[in-house]
Amino acid sequence: ARAFAAKKFFPRLCLVCLSSNRLFDMDTDPGYVGFANLPSQVHRKAVKKGFEFTLMVVGESGLGKSTLVNSLFLTDLYADRIFPSSADRVKQTVQLETSTVDIEEKGVRLRLTVVDTPGFGDAVDNRECWKPIIKYINMQYEAYLKDEQALNRRNIVDNRVHCCLYFISPTGHGLKPLDVELMRQLHDKVNIIPVIAKADTLTPTECKKLKKKIMTEIEQHKIHIYTGEMDDDDVVGDLKEFMPFGVVGSNTLLEVGGKKVRGRLYPWGVVEVENGEHCDFTQLRNMLIRTHMQDLKEVTQDVHYESFRLQRLKSGSPSAAPRIPKPEIVPDGKNASDADRKLAEKEAELQKMREMMAQMQAQMQMQQQNV
Repeated sequence: ARAFAAKKFFPRLCLVCLSSNRLFDMDTDPGYVGFANLPSQVHRKAVKKGFEFTLMVVGESGLGKSTLVNSLFLTDLYADRIFPSSADRVKQTVQLETSTVDIEEKGVRLRLTVVDTPGFGDAVDNRECWKPIIKYINMQYEAYLKDEQALNRRNIVDNRVHCCLYFISPTGHGLKPLDVELMRQLHDKVNIIPVIAKADTLTPTECKKLKKKIMTEIEQHKIHIYTGEMDDDDVVGDLKEFMPFGVVGSNTLLEVGGKKVRGRLYPWGVVEVENGEHCDFTQLRNMLIRTHMQDLKEVTQDVHYESFRLQRLKSGSPSAAPRIPKPEIVPDGKNASDADRKLAEKEAELQKMREMMAQMQAQMQMQQQNV
């Protein structure tokens, strides 16, 4: 009877499968319900909204940070940059420059923000030169926390730093004390990916030895870097064997064997940027953009931002504390008892929140110890 009523009032009840563009009829496909289309619905909404990603590049001047970023995203982020003279660099302190560009590829829009740190490591006395960087990262977390607590949370702009590329000089014999101290200050606030700049100045043997030494020093100083470990069978390959990535950046097109390639021309030959035998640029680009960009954002949200949020809640910061309306002062005895009851209920809720925060903090400490 129900089936007859359904056919009477809904003569053609059907579902559309967005993934295969096929029309499913309930009469011919009785086992099809339709929730298999949920990924397609999420995909359609995400593409319509667009994506945001913030990348920070840190390293000494002259290591090719700007060139590498332009090579990664095939754009020119620093067209209007004015390079300081030698006299200006003597007085220069660590500054942060933010560049934002909207990129579109096959209908998918990406709002890319690159945070550069000119002046880092260029002074004679580099003590506490990482403080402006930490201040900027915390400011973005603080702004996001305030937006979350606002009344209208529909259009929150995510300017949190999702990834930090740290450039290591190829001329050194491992990590400098400044490299170690900076990564120790940042590793619990942002995802750090170490890269060896200008790897074309090293032979393959020298590059392997330098990689091994850097990774050994990172483990000795207990620095946590982003290794790209994911519980995803579709992501193939172990990225640990390439870390730190030995990279070469260039936007110059050269002709090699009748093909146009991006590379650097030397008297002895051409270093191809996208050739895996010459450098690790392709592996870095694949991890940063094609396979792990969403994971970088999730780790930022679930680990680093939650850690910052817990610290704010624990310290009782006014921006993070829950707002409780003040009780009305009433002279009436009956109303006074009602006000006392409401205060007791609110106090119980606050106590429950404190216990939950303490449990979450204990769990995070156990996870860090296990790592």
